Amino acid sequence: MNNLDSWIANNEEYLANALAWLRWRLCELAQLPDIEKPKVTEITITRNIHPSPAISFLSQKLDLSDFEQQVLLLCVAMELDPGMARLCARAFDNSHQAYPTFALALSIFEQPTWDALSWERPLRYWRLIEIHQSGVQPLTTSGLRVDERILNYIKGLNSLDDRLASLLMPLETEEWNVKLPPSQKAVVETIILQLCQSDKRQRLPIIQLVGADSLSKQLIAQQITAQLDKYVYRLSVELLPTQAGELETVARLWHRESLLLPLALYLDAQEIDKPTTEGQALPLHRFLTRSGGLLFLSTRELRQLGLPTIVIDVEKPTPSEQKATWTEALVALADSSPQLLATQFNLNLVNIEQIAQQVLAETPNCEIQNRLWSACLASTRPQLDTLAQRLDPKATWDNIVLPPEETSLLHQIADQIRQRSLVYQEWGFHNRMNRGMGISALFAGESGTGKTMAAEVIANDLQLNLYRIDLSSVVNKYIGETEKNLRRLFDAAEDGGAILFFDEADALFGKRSEVKDSHDRYANIEVNYLLQRLEAYRGLVILATNLKSSLDHAFMRRLRFIVNFPFPGVAERQVMWQKVFPPETPIQDLDFNRLARLNMTGGSIHNIALNAAFLAAGAGTPVTMQLVLAAARAEFRKLDRPVNEADFRVSVSTGVRE
Repeated sequence: MNNLDSWIANNEEYLANALAWLRWRLCELAQLPDIEKPKVTEITITRNIHPSPAISFLSQKLDLSDFEQQVLLLCVAMELDPGMARLCARAFDNSHQAYPTFALALSIFEQPTWDALSWERPLRYWRLIEIHQSGVQPLTTSGLRVDERILNYIKGLNSLDDRLASLLMPLETEEWNVKLPPSQKAVVETIILQLCQSDKRQRLPIIQLVGADSLSKQLIAQQITAQLDKYVYRLSVELLPTQAGELETVARLWHRESLLLPLALYLDAQEIDKPTTEGQALPLHRFLTRSGGLLFLSTRELRQLGLPTIVIDVEKPTPSEQKATWTEALVALADSSPQLLATQFNLNLVNIEQIAQQVLAETPNCEIQNRLWSACLASTRPQLDTLAQRLDPKATWDNIVLPPEETSLLHQIADQIRQRSLVYQEWGFHNRMNRGMGISALFAGESGTGKTMAAEVIANDLQLNLYRIDLSSVVNKYIGETEKNLRRLFDAAEDGGAILFFDEADALFGKRSEVKDSHDRYANIEVNYLLQRLEAYRGLVILATNLKSSLDHAFMRRLRFIVNFPFPGVAERQVMWQKVFPPETPIQDLDFNRLARLNMTGGSIHNIALNAAFLAAGAGTPVTMQLVLAAARAEFRKLDRPVNEADFRVSVSTGVRE
């Protein structure tokens, strides 16, 4: 007989002896004739058998006294022995009291203790029994019933309480058996060392994992619990009850489970922010205070708990570790992809494994590199798409018309993004810097001078996502909300190295003002926060403004590039007119020299060309000089600019471009 079979046999024998002894004691109390008593004269509950029965483990874990264990067995007997209810009624000489009570237990067991009725003692504190007390019925005569989870445990079925199962989930990383990089292994070793050094007589310290990357924190929690031979469940803090009574029950039930099973709990408080979510923070703190066992708390920022805590900052793997993971995941197909991917994207191990497996399974070898790049871009989109407007960059270097100096600056911006890994990692600048490793650029100029197009050109050239920040979704009148929105935005963009394009940036990056009231103070706090995030962001941020003088001077210092977009001259406007119509558009003998003399920006030229194309489509003709000048006249009037009719007269011309 193996150990499990031996334990099952001992457990069943123990329960059978216990039930027989309880029947005999009830018969004695009811003064039943000998003919109705069990065919035994004395039954003792053997406590020193090996392996010990389940109720002995339960008593040891939950600190039950002998009398409390006997009360619990009496309640268990009601569930296991159909005849026990009749014996209870006979013992009370009352057919309506066919259930166990404290009064019955005090009568039939030796050395009873009154404190077993206290809510502070294990029977009630750990919810081992339920008391059905109605109206003015005394506590001692109220019906008792064993908790279903405890009944199953005593019978040998040790599984998670059903009341908790609906709240708990496995870790998102459970199916990924990835090897932690050295930086995260060091975190695991640090936590285990501190747990081993903690006072065993006190509750275990809460392990607070601080950082933006939830999956890396879950991998670390998974590794720690594996080394401690425990299984870890995840609980989202949003699911915690807000009512004090319900929350108390959940906390105690979890603490009880952590004593009966080798379990740990990963509390996901990733989206709780100090200024705005006190309604969720209070239940979380109460749960942590009332519960116990091995608890992980995942937060973006450090929270003061007032409890023994191990605080660990968790970062994603370093660029070199990400490169090594890409190399291992891509095996022989890696070529130069690991270096490029690790340089541009900041991904955790799970994301890297997911992308590599998916691409290798679906993509021919000749297209691996392009498909990997696209998959990395796609993996970072869901977070950003809810926070900013994604632009589909179509403009190329051939489409933009700027003076040579400004064009050169745009090329420098793109080149610095490409060479970041070489300069920062291989040439050692990373060792001397902890901020300012991103690139920020200011595009300044009148509306329509090409600032948005320049951002599209760079994004298209680098094959990166471009997001235009909608100020209405970022700025919030409630204190703290603007900073929270900006934090989410920058954190999401960090993963994919997305290009953030702040149009009309002066509205958000304006000068700090003298503090005259609370509104000024909090407005300045927002600007200060922007300064910090702009400097810490590792990607490319482009600020576009029509009012360069309105920007805070502190932003100007942090900008690596300032590109001025001048009002186009005649030569630039002529090139713009020559490029504005797609090759597929039929045009008829347009005079680009004359059109270039119309004093307007590239944005207005685009509007005129588009409106002229619609006029031509409606008339069923090619785009003619007459139609272009008609559209130009409308554009001038729209902009409230003086119109000289002589400038918009044209003679009929010939020659059609197909």
